[in-house]
Amino acid sequence: MRRREITAYCAGVLLAGLAAMGLWNWQEEHRRVKSLEDIVAELQRREKRSAVDRSISKQMEEIAFEQKIISDEQREHALQQTRVANEMREQSERERQNALTAERNAVASEKRALEASAQAERERLMAEHQRIQAEMAKRVADTLSYIALGRSLGSISTIQYQAGNDDIANMLSYAAYLYTSRYHGDIYTPAVFQSLMQSSKSMTTWSEHTGAVMNLEYMPGKNNTLVSVSNYGEILLTERKGKVLDTKVLFRNSTYDFRDVLVDQKTESIYAVSRTGHLVVVKNDLKTVKTVTLDNMVHPIRLHDLNEKSLLVIGEQSIGLFDLKRNILVKTKMLPFRVIMGSRKSKLPLLFDDKGQMHLVTGLENISTEQVPVSGKVTAYCESKNTGVEAYGMNDGTIWLVYQNGKTQKLLGHRSRISKMKLNGRRLFSASYDGRVNLWITDNEKLEPMTLLDNNNWIMHFNFDSTKNTFWMGDVKGNLTAVNISVTEMIEEVKKKLKRNLTTDEWQYYIGKDVPYEKFVE
Repeated sequence: MRRREITAYCAGVLLAGLAAMGLWNWQEEHRRVKSLEDIVAELQRREKRSAVDRSISKQMEEIAFEQKIISDEQREHALQQTRVANEMREQSERERQNALTAERNAVASEKRALEASAQAERERLMAEHQRIQAEMAKRVADTLSYIALGRSLGSISTIQYQAGNDDIANMLSYAAYLYTSRYHGDIYTPAVFQSLMQSSKSMTTWSEHTGAVMNLEYMPGKNNTLVSVSNYGEILLTERKGKVLDTKVLFRNSTYDFRDVLVDQKTESIYAVSRTGHLVVVKNDLKTVKTVTLDNMVHPIRLHDLNEKSLLVIGEQSIGLFDLKRNILVKTKMLPFRVIMGSRKSKLPLLFDDKGQMHLVTGLENISTEQVPVSGKVTAYCESKNTGVEAYGMNDGTIWLVYQNGKTQKLLGHRSRISKMKLNGRRLFSASYDGRVNLWITDNEKLEPMTLLDNNNWIMHFNFDSTKNTFWMGDVKGNLTAVNISVTEMIEEVKKKLKRNLTTDEWQYYIGKDVPYEKFVE
């Protein structure tokens, strides 16, 4: 029984396996058929698409063939146009070449014309240059001739003046100025300038002091009023009124030896220092006079204004501080050197000793010392604030110019001790014991002195007014001399003296036949 069940079971399992295998085979065959059907369907679609593509391709070929025909026609047309264009280009090139040839010919013609024009312009410019040179040569010759004529006339004017022929001297002096200024010559040439000074009588002298005039100063704001002191103990106040000098004695004591005077620019008080050791103070009322003894001062010789409250008193061996409010000497300082001359540099006191050194005083306790840049005994000093040039006057009459770069220049023109110098721009004025006041034009290549005056007396001091046109001078004999050096004022004075014109004979004799005649007086 059991075997039969087992057999039945096995048969059942076998049948089930066969059935399952048959189902799987059927499904697999079905899938294969389905796949083949899909492939066939895909091939059919491709065949249809290929047919469409062939139809389109054929249409495209037909279109392309038609386009080819059109393209061939267009190419043939383009070739025809190219041939026409080439022919036109060749024609254009021929015409361009002809135009270039014509242009080159035109340029060559223009160049020849320009060269001819340039040559003509060069010749014209050369002729113009030669004309200008000839005119310049003539002008130079005329200028030199007229400048030389001016100097000659100045010299003749001086001779005529000395001979007492004032009338002809004045006319020749004016002519000398006229030709010199007209042709831009130097008015300060000695012959011309001195003739103007003589004809204008620009120098006036008054004998006022008994002793030698040691110093003089202008009163504040008054170019015609000044105070002067002498070594005979005199303090004089003088006012010029034309040719007259109105003099007032402020102080006189022959036991005093005044060496310097200073006027306070604000209070107008006058301070005069005596080598005897005294300081005389004249108040601005010109009546109140006070004498102060300068204790501990050894031979005071110079005053220097410091400020509104005090001034510096300089002695030969000491310096002192003087109180202007209390009128007393408040402090003194002994010096380790002997002062032989006092001046000022950059508004500070500058002292020179007998050992060749100079000392700049910046304070009573502050004195800087350096060697004098030139050899010899310095008796006068001045400087130019604009150019920085310094001038040293020596006891033998020599003057040394010292420039900012250290260069020195020696001036020879005086025979004795230099007593005073002033630098006004390019003009150096120097006074000496030889009795002369010389003028030097410092920017000239050759420095030569021009004597402004010569009175044969020792000149002790001079000073300019505020206009720089007039200077006053004091000499050893007590004379006061006013000198006008303004060319404009001198010319005006000379013109006032001209009463007539030169006659034709005088013109030809003094000036010359080749110079056109002209009138000096209308």
